[in-house]
Amino acid sequence: MTSQPPVDPRTGPQPQSTPSEIRANSVLPAHREDIELHTADGMVLVGELATPLDRPPVATLITLHPLPTHGGFMDSHVYRKAAFRLPALADIAVLRFNTRGTSSARGTSEGEFDYAQSEKYDVAAAIEYAEFHDLPHRWLVGWSFGTDLALMHGHDPAVEGAILLSPPLRYSHESHLAEWAAEGKPVVALVPEFDDYLRPAEAVDRFAAIPQAHVVPIEGGKHLWVGESYVRRALQEIVDVVAPGHGELPTTWSGPMEEAEAPDLD
Repeated sequence: MTSQPPVDPRTGPQPQSTPSEIRANSVLPAHREDIELHTADGMVLVGELATPLDRPPVATLITLHPLPTHGGFMDSHVYRKAAFRLPALADIAVLRFNTRGTSSARGTSEGEFDYAQSEKYDVAAAIEYAEFHDLPHRWLVGWSFGTDLALMHGHDPAVEGAILLSPPLRYSHESHLAEWAAEGKPVVALVPEFDDYLRPAEAVDRFAAIPQAHVVPIEGGKHLWVGESYVRRALQEIVDVVAPGHGELPTTWSGPMEEAEAPDLD
């Protein structure tokens, strides 16, 4: 996993005269602000909201990061790159935050890791923040542990559906899947071919409990989505769900662009 870049993408990027390739650490223009989430049990969580620079977002990603006891945090590389790219490339808002007891360069969220139990308040606070700030078409995007949080605590009227990256189905149970089935909201699971915990064939069986769930096998992929080609695949699948009709994400950019510090996983 990775730390926040020292480059501040809020300030002074230099324009590019010709299209440049969007690389692993490219930071495209957006309005980025540090935010705080306040939970019902009195915790303050730190995060960031990235939105399009000069127009309203068409959809909102509420991201739920991987297991903090194994290096997951708001800067986990797929989410960091989503925040760096999607506001500019697809007019999508990206909300990232550290769940309770989790630290990043942004800071440390109050509280302690609670094995997906008290984290229900964290998920609710993030959804409430997005709703209160009129962020449209709110989708939960979980990765690994974050998928369990989405399935366990994310069936909220203010959420349109859930996108799950590398779902292990570790903390979530059949009762949680049944709640999503009853609500009928879309659930899309992006399951790497060589995932460490749940692979596509088993995922199809497990997610059969949610009739409307769609399992997308990611050929050659692994649990951590290492490699720029897999990051691009993840972002494209996400955009296809939350902004249907947008089309293929570009791989070049002709406007201002910064380069962030290289993360541990690219």
